[in-house]
Amino acid sequence: MQVDRQNQFFDIVRLIKSTQASAISLVNTELINLYWNVGSYISLQVAGANWGDKTVSELALYIQKKHPEVKGFNRRGLYRMKQFYETYSSMTFVSSAMTHTQVANNETSEIVPSAMTQLKTDDIRTSLLTKISWTHHLALISRTKTNEQREFYLQLCIKERYTVKELERQIDSSIFERVVLGNTKLSTLLKEVYPNIGNSFKDEYVVEFLGLPESHSESELQKGLINQMKNFMLELGRDFIYIGEEYRVQVGNSDFYIDLLFYHRGLQCLVAFELKAEKFKPEHLGQLNFYLEALDRDVKKANENPSIGILLCKDKDNEVVEYALSRYLSPTMVSQYETQLPDKELLQRKLQDLFK
Repeated sequence: MQVDRQNQFFDIVRLIKSTQASAISLVNTELINLYWNVGSYISLQVAGANWGDKTVSELALYIQKKHPEVKGFNRRGLYRMKQFYETYSSMTFVSSAMTHTQVANNETSEIVPSAMTQLKTDDIRTSLLTKISWTHHLALISRTKTNEQREFYLQLCIKERYTVKELERQIDSSIFERVVLGNTKLSTLLKEVYPNIGNSFKDEYVVEFLGLPESHSESELQKGLINQMKNFMLELGRDFIYIGEEYRVQVGNSDFYIDLLFYHRGLQCLVAFELKAEKFKPEHLGQLNFYLEALDRDVKKANENPSIGILLCKDKDNEVVEYALSRYLSPTMVSQYETQLPDKELLQRKLQDLFK
């Protein structure tokens, strides 16, 4: 009886939390829609030379004086709303979800000429912009330079449910550049086996959170990743589920141990990470190939896809990797790990060279 009552209590708490989350989401949607329309109005007035910087400041002072209970609409906040609108107004994913309405202005005479009794507004409540918070948007606007970057981080933020701190870390680690470069270096076999592999893996993994010295062992690398698994999972992506370290597979009468084993929910397969605190050598692939065969024969379930291997090395020569993987029969990727945040400008130059 007591257990049944506890279950009932649990259901009530779950309902409360679910409703609270829905209410917060609804409030956020309305706020983002409001900020968009305020920004749109100011942008159009400034663009039409009807308003200048002084007028925006006067509006901020008017709101502060007449409606002190309304927060966030100081001069700086109003210009952020203007920038928000101007940043996204030309992007297709916003315009395709936008509808137009007119809102009656009962108090318009206080703010604008009395001849205006209605305000034309956009409704962006069904767009992706309302799926993250205003603070997330401020980070995206200030930290990204291109529409491609912004849309990438917006989509990723929604999918991975990043906090603002996590989003800023991902921007600092240049995950956009690393994912784009990584997609170009997926082996042909990996693309054939997993045509929807998309942005699941990277050519470079950044593990600056480990604090490793320049010279370190594979044991130190493995121990650090295990101790900092939460941060490593942020770097990998939330589709990865950690299974264990030194995962034992038995072949014949011998035991073998996989450094790190994960499961990928999207690809529905096991992912084995083999760690090498040295430069990539072609012979490293033989060991990983053996592990993948053992996983597919003895661990993989019938409904799961073939296992993927990631050889994570301290350094690599891309031409050597290409030669080594050209006739390789297992879905494998050779990636490099960095113990410091990457040089963003260097990665951007690599991207530019790639698409010349």
